[in-house]
Amino acid sequence: MIELKSKDRAYLRSEAQTIDPVVYIGKNGLTDSVTAALDDALEAHELVKVRFQASKEETRGISESLAEKTGALLVATTGFTAVFYRRNPDPGKRKYYF
Repeated sequence: MIELKSKDRAYLRSEAQTIDPVVYIGKNGLTDSVTAALDDALEAHELVKVRFQASKEETRGISESLAEKTGALLVATTGFTAVFYRRNPDPGKRKYYF
């Protein structure tokens, strides 16, 4: 897994401002279907915004678990939103180069 520098993380946060959430986490929290949905979204988009419908206090913990399970980097959490990044293994399909 790659490590992002602070300027790379800031760039990804700014890019995430323009995208809509692709994965939603409801009151059931972290389920296998949520993990699978995020994994598929990361494969397709590299940078994914996740929106939480439940309590804001659980956002960070669930986000860290999701990052670990999907092999993604947790770029940022703000309120009810988390941003994840995972580099596409195919260099021809990469959108972000670090």
